Amino acid sequence: MGSEDSQVQVIGMTIAVVVITKDEERNIGDCLESARWADELVVVDAESLDGTVNIARKYSDKVFIRPWPGFGPQWNYGLDKATAEWVFVLAADERIPTALKEEILTVLADCPPADVGGYEVPRRNFFYGQWIRHAGFYPDYGLRLFRRTAGRYNDVLFHENLILQGRVVRLANPLDHYSMPGIREHVQKMIRYTTLGAQEKLKRRSRITTLDVAGNHLVTALKTYVLRKGCLDGVPGLIVSGFAGMHTFVKYAKAWEQLSVRGGKRSGSTIG
Repeated sequence: MGSEDSQVQVIGMTIAVVVITKDEERNIGDCLESARWADELVVVDAESLDGTVNIARKYSDKVFIRPWPGFGPQWNYGLDKATAEWVFVLAADERIPTALKEEILTVLADCPPADVGGYEVPRRNFFYGQWIRHAGFYPDYGLRLFRRTAGRYNDVLFHENLILQGRVVRLANPLDHYSMPGIREHVQKMIRYTTLGAQEKLKRRSRITTLDVAGNHLVTALKTYVLRKGCLDGVPGLIVSGFAGMHTFVKYAKAWEQLSVRGGKRSGSTIG
């Protein structure tokens, strides 16, 4: 993008930051501002109805609009539109802090060994304005920085995975994720993501039992709050743990409902 910081990469490797969006006008400006040091910014928008695209075009001339095909295919489309040697994938509600930016630039300036395919990055997840340090939400490593030609995402609707060729190394400085600014947003995301989760579940399951619907959410909530120490994060930790259990319950309930519709039944007798 022509900033002074990106000039460090002249003697190393170039980098593109790829972002996928859908109605993210509240987030996209801060997201791209945190990434404007990159050599290339690529934004793939899923036909937003708000001001996301107009804001994105203030930061990049590589803004592409296409229907939503699922997370994996949308990320792959963004990778195909990038030209830099390395790619950092970034969600619209994430930010790259200065310390992480400097670590990335240093790593790429030193030219990573040929057998290194990518780097995992820790992530700080913020719920309701608080960093959740426990409950399984930190360090929350994810494969974010990788050689563009060495990685592709699998074709799934939700919880996509990057299939990478080469050795993986971990960076030290975290990415910031402002996932849930409030309860309202948490409920909205849960509704959307449980639908996708149910669809993915039914690709592997042809039957949803009473135990699936009645028991899994309790196990998830207790594991998040007790075993993963969500209790140490105070009231936000309790709420996050409750939502984790609720997410599991709603996902299985939606999967059961979809099976019931397919079978032409809507009564509880279909759970067995």
